[in-house]
Amino acid sequence: MRVVILAGGLGTRLSEETDLRPKPMVEIGGRPILWHIMKIYSHWGFNDFVVLTGYKSHIIKEFFINYYTRYSDITVDMLNNTMELHKARTEPWKVTLLYTGADTMTGGRLLRAREYLGNERFLLTYGDGVSDVSIPGLINCHEKAGRIVTLTAVQPAGRFGGIAMEENGLINDFEEKPKGDGSWINGGFFVMESAIFDYLEDDGTILERKPLETLARQGQLNSYKHHGFWKSMDSLRDKNELTSLWLDGKAAWALWL
Repeated sequence: MRVVILAGGLGTRLSEETDLRPKPMVEIGGRPILWHIMKIYSHWGFNDFVVLTGYKSHIIKEFFINYYTRYSDITVDMLNNTMELHKARTEPWKVTLLYTGADTMTGGRLLRAREYLGNERFLLTYGDGVSDVSIPGLINCHEKAGRIVTLTAVQPAGRFGGIAMEENGLINDFEEKPKGDGSWINGGFFVMESAIFDYLEDDGTILERKPLETLARQGQLNSYKHHGFWKSMDSLRDKNELTSLWLDGKAAWALWL
């Protein structure tokens, strides 16, 4: 089963980083968040990726083209114009990089990948969110539901810490970043049948609007409730929090470690 990753947006809310690179290439602990996402899927045995690029796509392409030498030890003989690799560090990945346009919307990007995905079921997620979601559990939920699309529903943590308080005002405890208002949101990590392409019209199609809304009305949109770790990198604060978790050895999404 192929894994499709949406990696073409501008990432304007993270402009401190995305002025220089596409959002999926913003680094968490020295590796792009895109790498972290791919490692999550690879942990579960999914190693065939289709990355849908757009804004500054050349940076993503260069990362994979140079991956072999970037993370391996090398000796460069400049006199004889030769290079020798030592301790090659590789991944068992097959990566297809598709340029889907600078201004194309999420549904339009997916539509442009249709010829590469054919009529097979596939996985899809965003290039800016990490989680310890069980991909086999997600797929099993999708198969049991028998719907066209299953999305992972998550409850994001609140921005601020909370307090446990009695009616008389006495504080019992502090809670670090509890769940927000209890609402469930779209956390990405989809499973999709090829019938999704019947709901995508053109480059201007926003996946999260008409296609998913129509599927919901038709009873064809299933959810997989994930109660574990999930975080999207929407701002510099988010990037710094993810980096701190990684450096402190508390990266719950790093299932491969």
